[in-house]
Amino acid sequence: MIVCKFGGTSVASAEQIKKVAAIVKDEPKRKAVVVSAPGKRFGDDIKVTDLLIALAHASLRNQDAENELKAVVDRYEDIAQGLGLDDTIVNVIEQDLRGRLQENRDNPPLFMDQLKASGEDNNAKLIAAYFTSIGLDAEYVNPKEAGLVVSDEPGRARALPEAYENLSKLRENGKIVVFPGFFGYTKEGVMMTFARGGSDITGSILAASLKAELYENFTDVDSVFAANPNVVDNPAEIKRMTYREMRELSYAGFSVFHDEALMPAFQHSVPVCIKNTNNPSAPGTMIVAEREYTKSPVIGIAADAGFSALYVSKYLMNRELGFGRRLLQILEEEEVSYEHIPSGIDDLSVIVRSHQLTAEKEERILERCREELHVDNAHIEHGFAMIVLVGEGMHNTLGLSARATAAISRVGANIEMINQGSSEVSLVFGIQEKDTDNVLRELYEEFFSKSAVLQ
Repeated sequence: MIVCKFGGTSVASAEQIKKVAAIVKDEPKRKAVVVSAPGKRFGDDIKVTDLLIALAHASLRNQDAENELKAVVDRYEDIAQGLGLDDTIVNVIEQDLRGRLQENRDNPPLFMDQLKASGEDNNAKLIAAYFTSIGLDAEYVNPKEAGLVVSDEPGRARALPEAYENLSKLRENGKIVVFPGFFGYTKEGVMMTFARGGSDITGSILAASLKAELYENFTDVDSVFAANPNVVDNPAEIKRMTYREMRELSYAGFSVFHDEALMPAFQHSVPVCIKNTNNPSAPGTMIVAEREYTKSPVIGIAADAGFSALYVSKYLMNRELGFGRRLLQILEEEEVSYEHIPSGIDDLSVIVRSHQLTAEKEERILERCREELHVDNAHIEHGFAMIVLVGEGMHNTLGLSARATAAISRVGANIEMINQGSSEVSLVFGIQEKDTDNVLRELYEEFFSKSAVLQ
């Protein structure tokens, strides 16, 4: 069995959904299809998810939301007409949306998630109806009925162990299962959504549950590239990479795959292939447990902006037991997670995602550092980016850090931080956001100029 997931651009229009059907029909092993909400059809288009967010906001403000509702229904109606379907499925979708709008609004974030999740759910119903209309033996399956049980963590739910056993029974279905991505249900029956890239997570969970021989993730690119093609001209294609490499790159800004989505597939040894809906004959990028290493120690370079640094200094900090723990406890109590912690004898920096901070929260953190930790100095700086070199072969390569730092210096950028994980799969450099693109291009030139394609 093959589980395949189709992203927003792959299911954005009738034309794209016809391509999806052709792909599914072409390989009888493709028995489980996970779908996203309709994405953008063209550059200035609006995703259905964004239309649903506007609908939820209007409803929460107690406004007449008929125009916002019509915008959503019209998108599905346009798709249905393009697929030759009658109004039956459009009426089903409209009634589903009207029902969701009557849900309790006492918890606005949960109400918002209910509306957002309808994008995937109703698209799965529509696509299942189209599959059936062209002779494919397909069936829409609701995650609640299938037993996708998740933790009670709004916006970052995780599948519970029993979910895998419940979903495994879909192997006996016999039909092509069309399954909506992005959400599951708690044991109490409350709908919860996954983190960013939630449909990828659903696909990975389903592939693991069904013990699939392959999990195909269809998007709008032929493969994963060694660097962002919007910054680097014609970057090399990555043919094979490991789970760890892909997770590191995803975490550091690669938008092809969300970093959490790989874990269920990895834990159940299901290989993953990134493929292009618009060019399904292209081999794509295979993500596997192990691979042979080439002469190039670096397989990819990622860049991600939007970081801030909390700097604290205190004389003889290194001799003070529990200092780091107490500092991290302050951040925990302020609901701020950290990314990196470079340190010296009397100094320590904590790198965090800037979106977690507000002016009020920053002031509280600094005040608590002064009062509770009695630091000599504490301040927060913004405007940092992280450039990450990734490759399983890096730990066997001499002089790699020297080459990277030399490349960064050539563009006149200052290195604010260097961090290498114990696994030595990644090497992270903190730089100013303004230097991100220049540094990325120079590092790519340093490590990939002589290797056009990675094997």
